[in-house]
Amino acid sequence: MDAKICGIKDPQTLKYIINHKYPPKFVGFIVNYKKSKRYIDYKKLKKLIRIKKKKVKFVAVLVNPNNYFLEKIKNLNFDYYQLYKVSPRKTKNIKKKYKMKIISTITVDKKNDVEKYKKYLAVSDIILFDSKGYEKSLSFNHRFLNNLTNIKTKMLAGNIKFNDKLDKYSKIADIIDISGSLETFGTKDISKINFFLNNINKTKNEN
Repeated sequence: MDAKICGIKDPQTLKYIINHKYPPKFVGFIVNYKKSKRYIDYKKLKKLIRIKKKKVKFVAVLVNPNNYFLEKIKNLNFDYYQLYKVSPRKTKNIKKKYKMKIISTITVDKKNDVEKYKKYLAVSDIILFDSKGYEKSLSFNHRFLNNLTNIKTKMLAGNIKFNDKLDKYSKIADIIDISGSLETFGTKDISKINFFLNNINKTKNEN
């Protein structure tokens, strides 16, 4: 099981994560959703991610992005676009035009919501199952994901705690996406990040 740490805004935290003994596979940046307290404006973003990533993949988290914004960020140091509220057709066009790997997000409240993933299988590299809370770190019933066997790579988000027993997630997801739980008073907490990354590594070695 791999990890994605989302909502990074400052260079000190980013450098710590990249240089950690057990870095996550992905780091996410909230680049166009201003309602989120983790939003980072374009000028700061451009400067922040101009860095050697080593083995870490950078993810632009985008909520219904317009063409102007996609053009604006197309040359930035990203490996994936994580898309919310984007149709399968538009997802396909974005993937083709910008030659970018895609994480398609399925927001889940009821069990039937999970079925929407089928529309995105052909146009996505990763399917992310998240709550409908967006920046509010809400949860949903993870048992809805039991028995989903035809998805190549599944990512799970939604109120996952940094000190959870992660083996319970390894049965339903390939990647854990975490953000708010790594914060103290709204700011990323290095000690929580360290605990989480060591915990992920321990879970990998046990499975």
